[in-house]
Amino acid sequence: MDRLTPERRSRLMSRVPQKNTSPELRVRRAAHALGLRFRIHRRNLPGTPDLVFPKYKVAIFVHGCFWHRHPGCPKASVPKTRQEFWEAKFARNVERDRHVDAQLSARGWRVCKLWECETKDEQTLRERLVRIFGLGVF
Repeated sequence: MDRLTPERRSRLMSRVPQKNTSPELRVRRAAHALGLRFRIHRRNLPGTPDLVFPKYKVAIFVHGCFWHRHPGCPKASVPKTRQEFWEAKFARNVERDRHVDAQLSARGWRVCKLWECETKDEQTLRERLVRIFGLGVF
């Protein structure tokens, strides 16, 4: 049973940021340190990607493991209360992500997802960015 009233739970969940999250800021710092230049939150692209690299035609989404259902991640758990509601919400999120990926791909963009848990280790994150962009050194 949830300890909070529905109104307090709603207010609490509404305060979860959608932009400029800690994982997103870590990705920005790592990309910038590698000499990559980017734009953030381009609203003229489907899904408003977190980072856009026009030179490479790459759009990166920094997804929260809980909200976007990172496969195999312990953070992608389902709350014990109102499970039907949460499962439907998560299914909509995943479907929306698929739809946005398809739209961007159709426009010629390469879509990459970085998961919240993958941003914790700076070296691993840098290596992942090097692979994404085909950079020779890091």
